[in-house]
Amino acid sequence: MKSARRRSRELATQGLYQWLLSGVPAGEIDAQLRGSQGYDKADHEHLDTLLHGVIREADELSGAIAPCLDRPIEQLSPVERAVLLVATYEFKHHVDIPYRVVINEAVELTKTFGGSDGYKYVNGVLDKLAAQLRATEAQNARKS
Repeated sequence: MKSARRRSRELATQGLYQWLLSGVPAGEIDAQLRGSQGYDKADHEHLDTLLHGVIREADELSGAIAPCLDRPIEQLSPVERAVLLVATYEFKHHVDIPYRVVINEAVELTKTFGGSDGYKYVNGVLDKLAAQLRATEAQNARKS
């Protein structure tokens, strides 16, 4: 059984995938997601925060991710890119969610929606990013 937060991340990833491919405005994507299967089981507040926050801050989030990549962010698959944007947003704005949970959720999203080994890449990128955006938390976790 998926948690409401997991479902909100899945829907946000699907919406961001659509946004990355088509450039459809956030309001249209939001309206479509509200009619999606499983929407009633999602954490609506978290979904809204992720979808609209990531779209609003996409350039800044992409800039934070870029130094951790081995290629330009535009060359990533849209699924990997959407998942990385969601996770980066959570790293920055949801410090109540442990960084390891953010990474685990991103890996699971990539396994669900991405290519066969995309989750390994996402895991590596987010591990590097956590060391920057959640440095103290990551260092404390490594010590224990």
